[in-house]
Amino acid sequence: MSTYVVKETEQVIKTRFGEVMGEPVTEAGLQWKIPFLDDINVIEKRYLPWDGPASEMPTKDKKYLEIDTYARWRISESNVTNYFLRLKDERRALTRLDDILGSETRNAVGKYNLIEIVRSDKTRVIKSNQTLAQASESSNQSYAISTGRKKIQEEILEKAKVKLLDFGIELLDIRFKRINYNETVRRQIYQRMVSERQQIASKFRSLGAGEAAKITGKKERVLLQLESEAYKQVEEIQGQAEANASAIYANAYDQGPQASEFYAFLKTLETYRQVLNSDMSMILTTDSPLFRLLKSSISPEDNKLIE
Repeated sequence: MSTYVVKETEQVIKTRFGEVMGEPVTEAGLQWKIPFLDDINVIEKRYLPWDGPASEMPTKDKKYLEIDTYARWRISESNVTNYFLRLKDERRALTRLDDILGSETRNAVGKYNLIEIVRSDKTRVIKSNQTLAQASESSNQSYAISTGRKKIQEEILEKAKVKLLDFGIELLDIRFKRINYNETVRRQIYQRMVSERQQIASKFRSLGAGEAAKITGKKERVLLQLESEAYKQVEEIQGQAEANASAIYANAYDQGPQASEFYAFLKTLETYRQVLNSDMSMILTTDSPLFRLLKSSISPEDNKLIE
């Protein structure tokens, strides 16, 4: 009951009736105490995590961001007594870290534009497109980074470290875990992205429609040209065939007077077949060539009646 062991990962403050007794024990080993009077307060010696809540904060150019940060810290061996007297335990230490780191982060973000917080360092130069619809075109406008995210994190670290030393806390590092727009701005950005993508799609559709119209017009011209050439060939072939048929008929029916008369008789019959039917009435003169054959095919008594 009069001894206690200090581990390598611990440091100890001994109190008697709530009052700190002596210097803190920071080395591992076996230590002595007065039974029933001395209380042993074990304090962590290792690096400890701090994961801050995601908070909305404005940038210098009035862009509202949701920033999630995390840090690493430890209880200072040289100032552990001050830590014990002011904070007592890790729960209160984390609360103090929330206040100081959150405040310094908000102050630092409010001093810089969005592009400074997003980019990692000032050596990079990015090109800025006004809209996604212009993404396929080169843009000469660019923004140079004057500070960068790393420098902003270092600035937060230096300012917060000084304030936390008064509480016996040694701040080792702080980082931005996530940077995002808040929900309202994010929905607006998504809608703008959709609108701009639709503009790009509309642009390509109009270009495609123009190319389709050109191809269709060219196809129609080619079809008309082919049809015209085919029609010309058909007419030439039909004309040649009719000429050949006429020549054959002429040679066949020009063998003598009887052949010529028989040819005229056949052509007259073909004419009758084309112009005469049961529903037709015709008035012909007696000297009509069409009437001549009809007159020759009836009896002499009927001819006298007709005359």
